[in-house]
Amino acid sequence: MESEQYEKLYDAIMSLDPKIRFVTIIDYEGRPLFGGQKEGVTDYLSPSLQKDSLRHAMDAWKLRDKFSDFIGKGKYAMAEYEKLKRITFPLKDKKLIYLTAELEVDHATLIKNILKIIEKF
Repeated sequence: MESEQYEKLYDAIMSLDPKIRFVTIIDYEGRPLFGGQKEGVTDYLSPSLQKDSLRHAMDAWKLRDKFSDFIGKGKYAMAEYEKLKRITFPLKDKKLIYLTAELEVDHATLIKNILKIIEKF
């Protein structure tokens, strides 16, 4: 996927719901390829902790992939924290979408719509 496609994917996801805080596409090492935070949103993590969180998310997907021959490929993973929801989606080319949203987001609808967007890319 080219940088232009990452931007289109980012824009399509960010436009789904005003409660989305942050979207980034990361590579297999957890390095950001494209993305960003919604304007006016307060950071909960320092840049250093954010890098750690991205690496952790990718490492978790690498672990999940070990079981895919037995239970199928993962479609998404979601964690709810006291301050936000984090949802990750694997992409075919060993990339990952990492998203955070406000607690009030309708995550079921959001997930369904993002999976539809991913199918198109």
